[in-house]
Amino acid sequence: MYRPRVVALVNPPQSPFELACAAEVFGADRQDLPARYDFRICAERPGPLRTTIGYTMLVDAGLEALQEADTVVIPGWQPPGAPASPAVIESLRAAHQRGARIVAVCTGAFVIAQAGLLDGRRATTHWRQTAQLAAAFPEVQVDPDVLYVDHGDVATSAGTGAGIDLCLHLVRCDHGAAYAAQIARNMVLPPHREGSQLQYATRPAPARTDESLAPLLEWATSQLRTLTVGGLAERAGMSSRTLARRFTEQLGTSPGQWLLGRRLDATRVLLEQTDLPVGAIALRVGLASAVNLRRRFRAHFGTTPGAYRRTFGESRPESRQPSGKSDAVRAAG
Repeated sequence: MYRPRVVALVNPPQSPFELACAAEVFGADRQDLPARYDFRICAERPGPLRTTIGYTMLVDAGLEALQEADTVVIPGWQPPGAPASPAVIESLRAAHQRGARIVAVCTGAFVIAQAGLLDGRRATTHWRQTAQLAAAFPEVQVDPDVLYVDHGDVATSAGTGAGIDLCLHLVRCDHGAAYAAQIARNMVLPPHREGSQLQYATRPAPARTDESLAPLLEWATSQLRTLTVGGLAERAGMSSRTLARRFTEQLGTSPGQWLLGRRLDATRVLLEQTDLPVGAIALRVGLASAVNLRRRFRAHFGTTPGAYRRTFGESRPESRQPSGKSDAVRAAG
């Protein structure tokens, strides 16, 4: 089975956490899950490399590793906006030109922008640096209100933890929702988060424990067949208006959009793992009919359920290389 090569380009001082976002998703060995990527790390100057928290890491590969990468990840860049060397810029441009996917976690977006790969395109970075990125690169359409932006060939994420959201999204694009969900489950994370990064930019007063939506959401995911927004409100013991306010505050979305997202997620897993007809899947996830499911699915994913099943169904050839060509701007991973 062909395993795409993911190469992380690190730079001193390197944030260990931002590197770990990519390493954990693409490179961790899991006993119960087959590896579908080859992961390695490189730097412009191989050898000891400083980190942001005081210890030194050893990097054994130089920029030549990018020549064979299918995906290049830049896991942050310190200080934000610091110029990358001409050798780094040329290596990134060359990798992109031959078809590699270029991915920035957090402040790594500044390096991609320096390479000219974000000109005329939407991008994001940590909320503290969005204004700096927009000022330094006016040709880039900086979006401060998303967790990540994916153009297929180039992708950027918001700060630190949003790098995990982006990496899991890329795995979904490459290998389907079920495989990505297994990785997230191993990491004890949700397959994707709701909302935008701006919900983290300030410190609102913490909600009381009894106001948390978590128990409601856990219950709702097992009730997709017949659940309505009204049923959600009734289960929560509050009015529909109050429920909508709580969803906006805690998840950054409406109850209806959240419910549709869960139904489409369940649809993807059933398309991948079963041979159920589209009409039967529609009934199972609460989308009423095959016509409605197909319409919703195409509007959300830009493809048909049949095409998705041919690409990600469990009977697909294992030698298939991931396309990585989605064009998504998501507020959640």
